[in-house]
Amino acid sequence: MKKIILLSLTAVVFTASCVSKKKYVQLQNDLMKSETALAETRSEKETLEAENKVLEEKMGRIEARVNEYNARINSLKADNDAKFSLEGKTPMSNITREKLKATLANVDAAELANAKTLEDSINLAIAHNMKKSITDGSAEQDEDIQIDIDKTVVMINVSDRLLFNTGSYQVSRNADGLLKRLAEVINAEPSLEVMIEGHTDPRTIQTGVLQDNWDLSVKRATSIVRILQDKYDVAPEKLIAAGRASYIPLVENDSKENMAKNRRTRIVLIPDLDKFFAMIEQKN
Repeated sequence: MKKIILLSLTAVVFTASCVSKKKYVQLQNDLMKSETALAETRSEKETLEAENKVLEEKMGRIEARVNEYNARINSLKADNDAKFSLEGKTPMSNITREKLKATLANVDAAELANAKTLEDSINLAIAHNMKKSITDGSAEQDEDIQIDIDKTVVMINVSDRLLFNTGSYQVSRNADGLLKRLAEVINAEPSLEVMIEGHTDPRTIQTGVLQDNWDLSVKRATSIVRILQDKYDVAPEKLIAAGRASYIPLVENDSKENMAKNRRTRIVLIPDLDKFFAMIEQKN
C-alpha cells in the first residue's frame, strides 16, 4: 500500500514538473515575441520621429516663406497706397495739389461732387485730360465719348455713330481725327496695351458677309485695329481685337435711344502703373 501511495505521489510531482516547464517555455516565447514587437515599435517610433522632424523643418521653411511673402505683399500694398498720396517722396511727388486742383476746376461740377476720395479725384482728372487728348472739343464728340477709369484701366466708350454706319463694319472717314488722336495717346506710351471691343444692339443681322452680331462686333473691332496699325503706326503687338456682340449692354434695349447707347466701341487702355499718373501732367 505504501508503495502504491509513493508511486502515485511521484507521478503527480513528475506531471506537475512537466506542466510547469511547458508554461515556462511558453512564457519565454511570449516574452521574446513581446520584446521583438517592442523593438519593432521603437524602430517605427524612431522612424516616425525622424519623419516628423523633417516635416517640422519643411513647415518651418514654408512658414518663413509665407511670412516673407506677407511682408512683400504688405510692402507692395504700402507702396501702392503711397502712389495715391500727394505728399512726400512718392511717384506723385512732382504733381502738386495746385495742379490737381487746376485740372479738377475744369471738370463737370456734378461729376466732381461724386468724388469721395483722392483716388476718385485723380481718376476724374485723368479722364478729363484723356478726353481732351482724343476729342476735337465738339459737343457731339463730348456727348458720344464716355471715359471711365477703374484703378489703372482706362475705358473709352465711343458711340458707333462716330465710327460706323448702321449695320456696317466699314470705318467712317469722319472717325479719322478721333483715331489719329487715339493713336497718338497709344504711341506715347510704349508699355500700353489696348483692347478694342465691338458691341452691338440685339437686333438680328445676317448678310452675305455677316452671319450675326458676333461677326459684326468682331469685324468692327478688327477694322479699328487695322487702321490704328496700318494708318497710324500703332505696334500690332500692343493691340487686341474682341467682339462682344449684344451681351454686355450699358442699358436695357427697350428703346431706340438705349439701343443706340449699346451700339458702341469700347477702347480699353491698360497702362503701366507708374506711367499712368503721368497722364495727369498734361497741360490744361
